[in-house]
Amino acid sequence: MTSARDPHSFAKPDEVVVTHLHLDVTVNFETKQIAGTATLTLNNKSGSDKFFLDTRDLTIERVILGKGEPETHYSLGDAVSYLGQALTIDITPQTKDVTIVYHTNPNAAALQWLEPSQTAGGKKPFLFTQSQAILARTWVPCQDGPGVRMTYSARVKTRPDLMAVMSANNPTTKTADGVYEFSMPQPIPSYLLALAVGDLAFKSTGTRSGVYAEPSMVDKAAWELDDTEKMIKAAESLYGPYRWDRYDVIVLPPSFPFGGMENPRLTFATPTILAGDRSLVSLVAHELAHSWSGNLVTNATWNDFWLNEGFTVYFEHRIMEQVYGRTYAEMLAQLSMQDLQTAINDLGSTSPDTHLKLNLAGRDPDEGVSDIAYNKGYFFLRLMEETIGREPWDSFLKAYFEAFAFQATTTEIFVQYLREHLLHGDKDLEQTIKIDSWVYGPGLPENAPKVHSEEFAKVETQLNSWENGAPAATLATKDWTTHHWLHFIRNLPVNLSLQQMADLDRAFGFTKSGNSEILGAWFPHVIVHSYQQGYAALEKFLTGVGRRKFLKPLYTKLAETPDGLERARRIYRKARPGYHPVSYSTIDGILKWQEE
Repeated sequence: MTSARDPHSFAKPDEVVVTHLHLDVTVNFETKQIAGTATLTLNNKSGSDKFFLDTRDLTIERVILGKGEPETHYSLGDAVSYLGQALTIDITPQTKDVTIVYHTNPNAAALQWLEPSQTAGGKKPFLFTQSQAILARTWVPCQDGPGVRMTYSARVKTRPDLMAVMSANNPTTKTADGVYEFSMPQPIPSYLLALAVGDLAFKSTGTRSGVYAEPSMVDKAAWELDDTEKMIKAAESLYGPYRWDRYDVIVLPPSFPFGGMENPRLTFATPTILAGDRSLVSLVAHELAHSWSGNLVTNATWNDFWLNEGFTVYFEHRIMEQVYGRTYAEMLAQLSMQDLQTAINDLGSTSPDTHLKLNLAGRDPDEGVSDIAYNKGYFFLRLMEETIGREPWDSFLKAYFEAFAFQATTTEIFVQYLREHLLHGDKDLEQTIKIDSWVYGPGLPENAPKVHSEEFAKVETQLNSWENGAPAATLATKDWTTHHWLHFIRNLPVNLSLQQMADLDRAFGFTKSGNSEILGAWFPHVIVHSYQQGYAALEKFLTGVGRRKFLKPLYTKLAETPDGLERARRIYRKARPGYHPVSYSTIDGILKWQEE
C-alpha cells in the first residue's frame, strides 16, 4: 500500500489505520436518520495516543475504547467546506477497538431519502447512499480516503416491509423483523461503502448474478441485464478471475446522480439504462470492469482518478467487443473520442484539468473530475495496446491487476511499473508512446489513436442525404441502435431551422423518446433553437431524472440566455427537491442558486 498524502482526508493512516468496520445501525425514515454505532478495529503502527477520522455533519454522542471500557475523550475540529471536521479520539498504544455512538444529519450529503411518490411503486419510501468521492464521512465516521482499505460487517434494522442491501453479501428476500446482517470479507476503501433500503425484489440473471429493483420494475430490469453472466465470463477471460464472489445490480429510483456506481458485489445503477432494447448495457460492462480497475486496484488519492476510470473504460470496451463484436465496440470508441474532445473544448486545451494526473488539493474532488479521466485515460491505454500489440499488452495488464490486487497505487507507481514490465527500458518505444505528454501534459497528444466506425460512416451518409434535402422519413435507419442515433444527433448542423427540427421529430420521435441518452443529445438542440414543441418534454425530463451527466449540460445550455436562465430556474425550483446532493450541488453553481 502506498503512503501518498491524501489532500482530502484528516485521517493519518500512516500512524493508526482502520482494518475492519462493524456497523450496528437503525434506518429511521421518520427522522431521516441513520443511528447506532461504528466499531473500528485498529492497527496502531506508530504507538500513537491519538486517532484521526473524517466526519461531516455527524452528531457524535460518545466514544468508547475496547469492549465495554469507559468512554474516552474526543474532539471535533473546525468545519472545512466539503471536507467536514476531523474527529480526534484519545487512545492508548494498546487500543484495538474504538466504538463511536453517532447519528446522521437528515441532510447528510451521501444519503437520499425518497418519499413514496418518488419511487416506482408510489407506496413506500426509499433510501440510498452515494459515498464517492468523499461522502462516506457524512454517514459513517471513517478514514475517508481511497488509499485506506478495510473489511466490514453490519447489522442494519429497518421497517419490516422494506429490504436492506449493501455492498456486501445480500439477502434475496425480506426478513420478518426488518433486521439484516452483512459481511464484506474483501478489504475495500470507504467510498465503496453502500446501503440501499426500500421495497425491493430480486431476480437471478445467472449463477452468480442477479438484479434488485422495485417489484414493478424487476422483470424489465432482469430482461435488460440478461447478458450480465456473459460479461463476467468475458472479463475473466481477459484479465483473470472475478474476486468478489457475486456480481449483482440494483436499479435505483431515477434520482440516483450517476449512471452507475461500482459498489462491490452490488452495482448501483440508474433506471435510465433501461432502454427496452439492451442498447445501454455497456454501463454494466463498465461497472463490472471496476471489479478489477478501481475496486481491486485503487487510486491512492483522487488526483490519480484516471487509474480508476481510464482503465475501466478500456476494459469496458474490451468486454463489449468480446460479447457483441468489434464493430459494436468501435462505435463506443468513437463516441468516447467525441466526449473527450467536448471535455477538452469545455475545459480549454491548455487547462491543467486536462492532465491525467490531477492536482485537486483545495477543491472538492467530486467537482474536479471530468471525462478526461475516463476517455483520455482510455485512449492512452489503447495507444499502448496498438503500439505494443494486444497479446503482450493483455499479459501486462493482467499481471498489473494481480500485482496490485487489494492495494492502492499512484500514477507514479503505475508509470514506473509500465516502464519496467512493458517497455523494459526501450527509450525509442517510450518516445513513440509519449508517456509524459499523456500523463502530465494538457489536451490530446498528437499520437492519439485514430478511430473509424464503419457503422457511423453509414450514419453520416444518411445525414448528408438529409442535409441535401431528403425528407427524414426516407432515411435508411431501420437497424440503428442508440449509438447510431447519438452519432446522428450529435452531428446535426449547428444552424437547424424549426422546419428541420419538426421534420426530424415527426420521422424519429426524438422528443417523445423513452431513451434517456437520445433525449440528452436532442434537448440541447431544443434549447438552442427554441423548439417550442420540445419544452414540455424537456421540463418533464429535468424533473424526472436526477443523473448529473444529463442535468449539467442541459442546465448549462439553458443558462446561456436570459430567457433560458429564467426557464431553468423555474424548472429547478420544482425539480431540486428530487435531486441527490451530488447533483444539486453542481446545478446550484451553474444557476447561482440561493437555497429557498
